[in-house]
Amino acid sequence: MNATAVKGVLNEAYERYAQPSFIDLDPIHIPRSFARRADAEVIGFLTATIAWGQRVTIINNAKKLVQLMDEAPHDFVMNATDSELDRLAPFIHRTFNGTDLRHFVLGLRHLYNAYGGLENAFLPEANGASSREPRAGASKLKARSSWLASEGIPLFKQRFFEPTHQPRTQKHVADPGKGSNAKRINMYLRWMVRPNDRGVDLGLWKKITPADLMVPLDVHTGRVGRELGLLQRTQDDWKAVEELTASLRMFDPADPVKYDIALFGIGVNTERR
Repeated sequence: MNATAVKGVLNEAYERYAQPSFIDLDPIHIPRSFARRADAEVIGFLTATIAWGQRVTIINNAKKLVQLMDEAPHDFVMNATDSELDRLAPFIHRTFNGTDLRHFVLGLRHLYNAYGGLENAFLPEANGASSREPRAGASKLKARSSWLASEGIPLFKQRFFEPTHQPRTQKHVADPGKGSNAKRINMYLRWMVRPNDRGVDLGLWKKITPADLMVPLDVHTGRVGRELGLLQRTQDDWKAVEELTASLRMFDPADPVKYDIALFGIGVNTERR
């Protein structure tokens, strides 16, 4: 299949799946249920963190998080007392437990207090200004393909874990520098950054652009990407993320990760047949 035909397949799938009905069985509907930006980005981050396994289980456990946080995620993060934090202890989603959750709440509180919020925590300068200009001789596309891996996500992780925490908790925030595909954090970034023009993503953040995003690589997007000739690498690691994202940029350099919805939709619906 040539590039024109592949683009046609992707565009058709995007039109078909980028609809409000897409979110009915998708974890994104948890943050979308909150009107306040701060609530949506807090519960969105926690929901994305536990987004592995069956989607029904992910959604049910994300709803438990909402209840544990008194249905006011940002207020809970900023103001929960020690006794209120103790209520988190029984929570568990696979290997993510109440100890991890307690630190995540305190880590989020630290990001708001020290850096002004989650979006700023990804940016090279704590005040939210960006130093992502391409080096001399580098193309803008090349710079965009690498800054989140080389600067943004590692910087976010470093800042998030500045408060005292148990080392085991660090495994729940990915590090592309160690080869991880960082699927969950890339998915969270897609939710926050891509425009809210189709009733799917939230479009709450403006300092990171859709062109900066990297595809959230999972079993569905990887399989369909390989079937369409967009991905040659057999491992689902960060190199595969870079390769697939670069392929998608050929079709829409300003918003390549919109095709994540297309690839995932094709993959899930093919699997159900």
